[in-house]
Amino acid sequence: MDRSKLRQFANLLVRVGGNVQPGQPVVVGCDVANAGIARLIAECAYDAGASEVIMNWSDEVCSQMKFLRAEEKVFDVYPDWAVRRFGHWDESGAAYLHVDSDDPDLMKNVAPERLRRHGIASSLATKEHMRAVMANSVRWSVIGAPSGAWAAKVFPGVPGEEALERLWEAIFEASRMNEGPDPVETWRRHNENFKARLDFLNGHKFRALKFRNSIGTDISVELPEGHVWCGGGDRARDGILFNPNIPTEEVYTMPLKSGVNGRAVGSKPLQFRGKLIENFELIFRDGKVVSYKAEKNGAILKNILENDEGASYLGEVALVADTSPIARMGLMFYNTLFDENAACHFALGKAYPSCIEGGGDKSEEELRDLGANDSLVHEDFMVGTADMSITGVSRDGTETPVFVRGDFISI
Repeated sequence: MDRSKLRQFANLLVRVGGNVQPGQPVVVGCDVANAGIARLIAECAYDAGASEVIMNWSDEVCSQMKFLRAEEKVFDVYPDWAVRRFGHWDESGAAYLHVDSDDPDLMKNVAPERLRRHGIASSLATKEHMRAVMANSVRWSVIGAPSGAWAAKVFPGVPGEEALERLWEAIFEASRMNEGPDPVETWRRHNENFKARLDFLNGHKFRALKFRNSIGTDISVELPEGHVWCGGGDRARDGILFNPNIPTEEVYTMPLKSGVNGRAVGSKPLQFRGKLIENFELIFRDGKVVSYKAEKNGAILKNILENDEGASYLGEVALVADTSPIARMGLMFYNTLFDENAACHFALGKAYPSCIEGGGDKSEEELRDLGANDSLVHEDFMVGTADMSITGVSRDGTETPVFVRGDFISI
């Protein structure tokens, strides 16, 4: 891959993703196998004026080794030093930039109970840091960069180097890197293009949305009073615009925890810790999943739903046109960062505080009183199709089309 294109990609993460400011520390999270792109990110961050770039390296091979070989007791513990480190970085105003390159099948042979216990321990220990992230108290951004195993999963049977090149090209296409000579300017326009949809949805202040399609989704999702639709760039607590996800095509808000009723059918497999949950559906009553089934890996879906009380309720509803660049490619990336931007989706678990007026300044109890769901998990699953229809229901019962045949109405 051409180094100048890779540097443009790294610069996009720095300038648009985290929007690094002069004098700001930067924490780069990356697997050691992608050290090259991480170093380009560091170079661009220093060029943007970063005071220091801290490399928070990971090694997925060693991570897999731990889950397969370590003593049982380690999966119920998260080290205090790691918690203190996040606290220090948060207090120093660091921007968090993360490169996602995980092998989708990495954990497929790991006992699900080990993964579940580790997930609970780490989520509880880092709860304050994750609250800061989800409330946009800190700036953060995630991009994807290929690994050999990931490329082989997306392009089975294709020789290694060719598969890597094809995945790079798919990531560039999904991230709108090919739409002009200056990706930063392309993303400025992309962020502006969200405005009309956000103005339409926030202006209507719908009481509920009704989703229907031909594969069986038929569900009503109530929205709390004071909900806010977000999309594209977000404003951090310091007022600076940043893009948490590159790519992003969604507009999203929080549902009323107790206000979801009907049937949601997965339109794409749900990738979870190395396993695919396929051909699944969820039945909701008064917000809670009361029954579910899956043709493959239903036990994994059960583990997600039973993670804690909030895991069986929704925390996000997101609208994505079937005409998005990722949808047009028709690829299954086996990576939520990309696959969620191919279709409308919901998320089980925690709601984003930024999706309700003044949510970033409210306590967990205050958010719950307003109808926001709380959980240690946040798992997206896709429901959108080319024939998805979405209707907005106003407080007075008036119904307004939002989606027709998988796309937004002309707004």
